[in-house]
Amino acid sequence: MSSKKSTSAAVLALVLVIAGTLIWSGCGSSSSASDRQLDGSGNPGVDLANTREVGGPIDSSNVAELAVAWTLPLTGRSTYGSYASTPIISKGVVYSQDLASNVQAIDLESGDVIWSKRYESPSHGPNGLVVAEGLVFGNTADFAFALDQETGKEVWTTPLVRNGQESIDMAPGFHDGLLYVSTVPVTVSETYGAGSVGVLWALDGKTGKKKWHFDTVPQSLWGDPKVNSGGGLWYQPSFDGKGSMYFGTGNPGPLPGSPGKPWGSSRPGSNLYADSMVKLDEKTGKLQWYYQHTPHNIYDWDFQDPPVLTNVGGKEMAIGAGKSGVVVAVDAKTGKPVWSRPVGTHNGHDNDSLYAMRGEYSKLKTGEVFPGQLGGVIAPMAADKTSVFVPVVNHSMVLVSGTEVTENSAATGELVAVNKATGAVEWAKKLPAPAYGAPLVVNDLVFETTSEGVVHAFETKSGGEVWQGALPAGTNAGVMVSGDTLIAPAGLPLAEGQVAELVAYRLGGE
Repeated sequence: MSSKKSTSAAVLALVLVIAGTLIWSGCGSSSSASDRQLDGSGNPGVDLANTREVGGPIDSSNVAELAVAWTLPLTGRSTYGSYASTPIISKGVVYSQDLASNVQAIDLESGDVIWSKRYESPSHGPNGLVVAEGLVFGNTADFAFALDQETGKEVWTTPLVRNGQESIDMAPGFHDGLLYVSTVPVTVSETYGAGSVGVLWALDGKTGKKKWHFDTVPQSLWGDPKVNSGGGLWYQPSFDGKGSMYFGTGNPGPLPGSPGKPWGSSRPGSNLYADSMVKLDEKTGKLQWYYQHTPHNIYDWDFQDPPVLTNVGGKEMAIGAGKSGVVVAVDAKTGKPVWSRPVGTHNGHDNDSLYAMRGEYSKLKTGEVFPGQLGGVIAPMAADKTSVFVPVVNHSMVLVSGTEVTENSAATGELVAVNKATGAVEWAKKLPAPAYGAPLVVNDLVFETTSEGVVHAFETKSGGEVWQGALPAGTNAGVMVSGDTLIAPAGLPLAEGQVAELVAYRLGGE
């Protein structure tokens, strides 16, 4: 996860150099206010399985009618822009958190602000909210909080960060009365400081009281806490409704090594549970299984995405991905891989971390490496009944030595549809800019944002593009849909005349 700092910085740079003409899309027939009451979810993943799939009236037959209904300025600021979360929609209200950790409740119909709660706590991002049981849950950089859903009044706060090298920058998870929040070894000013550990906490939703915790990497940090660090969650867990939770974890540090300790040799071994999909008992935190995708990671290849839970032909599977640029389906009961599918650009370095762990340094070749620190699958995936939709960033790095990498190529993007049963690629759509935002499935459409500030709509079956919406600034956030309305954040105003805004598109634009 050390790349979260460099990823955000790269997004800023990329938006500055991306060229192109952006066209505001659509006008057409109006829709009724009653359509707007088909509410989205209180969860950024839409459901407990993190499918990011919603229903409602928007589909390929009328998507061209989407037009801007209202906009709202985004005023919060962090080092890397204004916004990096998925808006939440519940009961006709949009709940929004910016990168200064500030929260707003916004009327979906009009765009009017109902209430605001300001924290002015800069977050590295991605952050965000979950709405459940009459409360709005979120985090600042230092503590978890609960706000009254109707008024925004603070109900409780719980500090979780142990030191100045750790913070919180995820949307929390919530299920069956418990809130789940993880710390990370990253802050807005420091990345992977020595001794910092990502810890997952379970909190009582009503009181904020700590119930249990799970160290995503050991406090001993593989024998050298004066150098090493690692772990933590970027995104909310998934829940199977049977008492278990699933999540992806970030990488170990330092990367690729430290002075005198190249190739991660300060942290020998596989470095559990970094770069893994982990299944726990959600009530106790007891480990049920883990699948480690990149043992002894040397390339910043987090396996951070929230797993998509699904049932294919009677087999329950959890599908994960991360910055290694590989999508993996595992058996939800055992944690054993079912299929694995590389996406985006790879150039022969996928086994380098294994070579480093085994001391086979002669097999590690310096030069350009795909995926790079800013590449692979950075944002969460979405899914429908047959496919998972994977946002890809094609960006490389240059491996200089066992202790140094640098950024290299300009970044482009793809959206790839992968068959859930087999892992076969069904279609891949090349994009001119990185896909840093999470896709969203709406009926027969999948929406995806790209960093230059465009919302794209593709047909789920063919990948054919049927609509574009131009945002007033760049973006590295996903969209959310409720009824006939799509909410899209534009949080990276970099070019002259760009402004950070939350944009509501609506069928007919009214």
